[in-house]
Parts: sequence; C-alpha cells; structure tokens
Amino acid sequence: MEPGQPVDAPGPSRRRRLKLPLVLSLVLASLPAIARAQDVRGTDTQPSQQQSQNEDSVNRAKALYDAGRWQELVDSFPEFASNSPQLELYRGLAYAQLRGWTDAIAAFRFGLGRNPRDPRLLEELAGVEYKIRRFARAKRHLRQALALQPHDDYANDFLASIYFQEGNLEAALKYWNRTDKPHLSDLSIHGAENLNSLVLDRAFDFSLGSEWTWDQLRTTQARLDALNEFSSMRFALTEQSDGAFQLSVYSSLNDVRGSPWWQWLGSFARGVPYQTVFPEFYNFDHAGMNWLSYYRWDDQKHRIHSELTAPYRKNPAWQYRLYFDARNENWNLARTLLPAAPPMPAFLNLETWSAGAELRAIPSGRWSWSEAIEFTDRRFRNSLGFPASASTFLTGGPGVDGRFRVERALVRFPERRFTLNGTATAEAGAFFVQPLGRYARVTGDLQSTWFPQARGQDYQMESRLRAGRTFGNVPFDDLLQLGFDRDNDLWMRGHPGLDHGQKGSSPLGRNYVLANWDVAKNVYSWSVATIAIGPFVDTGKISDPSGDFGAPKWLWDVGVQGRIRVFGNFEFVLGWGKDLRSGRNSFFSGVSP
Repeated sequence: MEPGQPVDAPGPSRRRRLKLPLVLSLVLASLPAIARAQDVRGTDTQPSQQQSQNEDSVNRAKALYDAGRWQELVDSFPEFASNSPQLELYRGLAYAQLRGWTDAIAAFRFGLGRNPRDPRLLEELAGVEYKIRRFARAKRHLRQALALQPHDDYANDFLASIYFQEGNLEAALKYWNRTDKPHLSDLSIHGAENLNSLVLDRAFDFSLGSEWTWDQLRTTQARLDALNEFSSMRFALTEQSDGAFQLSVYSSLNDVRGSPWWQWLGSFARGVPYQTVFPEFYNFDHAGMNWLSYYRWDDQKHRIHSELTAPYRKNPAWQYRLYFDARNENWNLARTLLPAAPPMPAFLNLETWSAGAELRAIPSGRWSWSEAIEFTDRRFRNSLGFPASASTFLTGGPGVDGRFRVERALVRFPERRFTLNGTATAEAGAFFVQPLGRYARVTGDLQSTWFPQARGQDYQMESRLRAGRTFGNVPFDDLLQLGFDRDNDLWMRGHPGLDHGQKGSSPLGRNYVLANWDVAKNVYSWSVATIAIGPFVDTGKISDPSGDFGAPKWLWDVGVQGRIRVFGNFEFVLGWGKDLRSGRNSFFSGVSP
C-alpha cells in the first residue's frame, strides 16, 4: 500500500473480477467455429454412408444380374435420383435382357447424366439402339465412347460391324484396323476372267494372312479405277470360323468379248444425236490395254480423237497414255469479244492437231502424279471482225508444252461418306513463232463429294472450286472458256457455248475462278439405267490481260440437271440453266466421252 492512497473496500480483487467476462467472450467467439467443425464432421459422415450404401446396392444388383434374376433386379431397384451410374448400368442391362428397350435407354441415359464420361454406359446404350435398328444413334454413341477410349476393342469392333452391314467398307476397315482386323485368308475375283492375273495381282495391295488395311483398300481401288476396265465393282468380306476373312470382288468388265452385242452397240452410238460415234475397245490384249476414240462429223466442228492407255509392264501402279487429236471448227465470237454491246461480227476457222504422251504413277490411294508432253500445230483461216489488238491470238504455227499434275486426297471421312480431293497442275511451253514465245499456266482444283445417307448413292452432293492463271501470250485455241460445251469441262450451265452449232458463245480468257455445286436425287433405277435429278449453282469470273476477252462481272447461273447413267459406263446429261445476269434461259445436253 502506497502512502496517501485510500484502503480498498472488502471483496474480491479487481483481477479476479475480470476473469469471468473474458471467459464468456472467448466462449461466444468460439461457437461459430465449433458449429462449422460439427458441420464438416456431419458432411464427411453423410457421403461416406451414402457411398457405402451405393456400393452395397451395386454389388447386390451385380449379383442379381449375374444370376439372371433380371426382373427381381429392376423390381428391387426402381429409379431414384440418388442412384449411382453403376447401378443404372445394371438396371439398363437387366431391362435389355427383358427386352424393355425404352426403360433400358432411360436407365443408361440417366446414368450418363450423372457420369457423361462413362464409356461403358455409352457402349451399352449403343447396343440397345442397335437392337431396335437405330443405327445412326448407335454409331453416334460408339463414336462418343471411342473419343473417351480410342483403343477400346469392343467399341471399335462393334462400330466397324455396323458400317460393314451398311455396305461402308472403308469406314468398317478404319475401325477394324484399330483391333488388328481383318486378316485375309483367301481372295476370289468374279467377272474379271478375261483380265491378266498378273495385272490383277499387282493391283491388289495386300498379302494373304496379314491384316488388310484401309489404306490398302484405297490403293487397290485407285489402281483398278485407273485401269478403266470395270463398269462396276463391289468388295465383300466373309468371316470364317477361325476369325479370318475371305475377300470377294464382284466386277463387270467393259470388255466387248464378255458383254452383250447390244450393250457395245449402245456405247458406240451414244453420241449419234451429236453426230458422234465412240469406237472403244477395252482390254483387247487381256492385260488392261484400251483403245478409246471418237469421231464427230458435224460441219461446224469436225473432230477425231484417239488414245491408247495401258499399265506399264502390266503394273497398274504405272499407267501410260498415247493420244492424238485433230479439229476443224468454225467459231462465232460476236458475243464474246469485248465490248459485247452492240455485238460485232467476228468469225474464224480453226484447224489444230496435237499429239502427246503421258505417264501416271499411283504410289498409294492417297495421291498420284503424272507427267505429259504434247506437240501442237494450228492454222487460222477466214478470220473476220477481229480488232487489231487481238491479232496476237490468231498466230498460227507449232508449239510444245509439258505438264506436271499432282492429285491428293486431302480429307476423307468414310463414316460420314465425305471426301475432299485436291489437284494442282503446272504447265510450261513454247511457241515457235513470233510474237508468241514461252508461256506458263498453273491451275488448282478442289472437289468434294458427300452422301448424306448411310447407304446407297441417293442425294449425292458435289462441290468444286477451280482456278487458273496463265503467264505470257497464248494463241486463241489455248484460251479457257466458261460455259457449257461438250468439249469443255469448265461448265457455266446458264451460258451456252454454242450458237447455231458454232463455238464461241461463252466467255473466254486466260485467268479464271469457277465454283460449281450440284445435288443429285435418284428418281429411277433399274438394271440398264439410273436417273438422278437435282439443282445446281455455278458462279465464276474469267478475265484476260488483253481486254479483248473475259467477262466484266461475276457470272451466276442456276438451274436443274438430270443425269442418266447407262450400263454403268457412260452418262447422258440434260438440263435447264438460267444466267442470272442477263436473265437468259438455256437448255443443254451432252454425253460423257
């Protein structure tokens, strides 16, 4: 006690009086933490219990399923929101065994809602969809399962089997190859008895006893197509008891020796409406050699063409072609020379001949290349109405050029039945007269084909984009043309290439861009002919540095086209097109060469 301080009153000291409020405040502050701890312990305990219950339910359901007590399983485990994906799997399997397809699908879908990355649920759902013949849905679920497990043998084999049943052998092989299937034990070829066996053996890229791959099928198809011997071909696989497969090929040769005489006569005379005949002889040496030709006696456009094609040393991977072509044509360029309004008379007679040789290689079904050399000579007569600036185009005389061409499969989705192929061509040449000299040309071509249905050839959709550019001066017969002409493949079907039988009605030039789109719906099919009809859209632009040729604006054509395929080896084309720029209507027809 210090001096001068009053004495404290009797009772507890001040330090003891402070303890109770401090304890109370600490207790109150700790209550939320205690509550959270209790919640955490409660949460941990509840999932643990739920998980244990789910495991017990799954084990019991599995036991019932394995014992074949499927009705008891579905009665014991009705649908609840708390069911695990594994329990729904067994419920769906039990319903499938009981042929309750709708309930099975519902169970599998409910399980996928809880666990969308479960490949087995997707596979079993695909199995049920397959049972009720919903093949498109089954394939979609299997592709989803393979996106999760690409090397799942069951899903790959199942998906391949569906594509095989639909006749889509390419897609079947794509997925079978992931499971090291199919191994070929035997090969039989029907309908090709007149073709040399060595040529056939070299065309088929595989060996017995080994796996037959998707790439080998494509290579085989490419080499057989290049032979140009078959009007039809179908591949069939048959599984043997030992798990191997037998490959059977059913084909029909264009060989006149094995075809009815009336079929050969129909092919020979298919161009008679256009004053043309087609003498063609296939496989006349039994080794894939073909002689193809045609003769046109039209007064306005005489033409004779002949070519010989064959596999080099009986190897379809290498093809050679020798050809000759001669023309005598009258041209009316009143609608083509610029400016076109008012049209001025412009006529000429063109006489040309050309001869060349080409070698083509097919290393695989993915790509091929070819080289060619060609000699040409030309004469211009009776020219009338050409401006002085266009006189260079009427330079006659000889020339030589070489071409290199590469074809490549860019995109191929066999399961979607979609293909996209690309072609690039480079050409360089020289004319041996002045003022012409050396020139070059590059072209590119993208072509896609899509069959939207799982099987058959119905609703075929084709799109094509092409472009070309020429460097240097060229004579008139080397100009490109956008229009419908049976001697031209750059079709603008609302722009007729002929006027009263004379050529020159559609735009000409050295540089172009062209896009075509077609749909073909099969409307009639029988053993002799197939008829397909559908709309088309053509658009393009053509120009020339001289200013004498070309088109000042983009061209747009629409219309309807019909294709009549006869005997499987040639085709008639009939259609109506409308030029949206001028509003002019035109009808066109032709036959494949």
